[in-house]
Amino acid sequence: MTDTLRVVIADDHAPVRSMVREALEADSCEVVGEAPDAWAAVAAARASRPQVCLLDVHMPGGGVAAAGEITRALPDTAVVMLTASRDDEDLFAALRAGASGYLLKGMDPDRLGPTLRGVLAGEAALPRWLAAKVIAEFREPTLPRLRRRSAATDKLSPREREVMEALSRGGTTEDVARELFLSPTTVRVHVSAVLRKLRVKDRESAFALLRDDERDAPSR
Repeated sequence: MTDTLRVVIADDHAPVRSMVREALEADSCEVVGEAPDAWAAVAAARASRPQVCLLDVHMPGGGVAAAGEITRALPDTAVVMLTASRDDEDLFAALRAGASGYLLKGMDPDRLGPTLRGVLAGEAALPRWLAAKVIAEFREPTLPRLRRRSAATDKLSPREREVMEALSRGGTTEDVARELFLSPTTVRVHVSAVLRKLRVKDRESAFALLRDDERDAPSR
């Protein structure tokens, strides 16, 4: 008999969660929690301590941010992204945050349970074309790869830069929200977008990268 696999599903679309639950339960998996956003995903993971958390990348609050929180708090829980995004930035941000796999929502549902069990057995859960991107990234010489990473700061919107600058001065999310006339949720959404674009897993890494980028920029 196949061992029961305990899973938390996080996606902001209820029909997607229902479809994934059905596929997992048909393969002797137990869904021990569901969440519509990153904050609820972290709470569900902490409460149920599943073997695997299956996270959408672009749910409110950011799946990558949730992945980082969960892997830090629950090192024995594997995190796997389940997403429609084929964006390189999303892929590498998820891996940097500690995700053990990156699956696309168009995959065969019958393969979901076996794939998650494979992750727990130490297998990589990446479609072949994504695995090729990972290999190509690490084949590049170190300096060009660092240049590409630094150039990613140019992709930040003015508002995202404004939010990160305010946070770097030591303000809390609530402080920055009041300063910029935003809601705390909007500040968190901007931070999640920045972490994804810079391919880093936490605010401190983003601050360091932005400082380096500014220091290396040519003087005007």
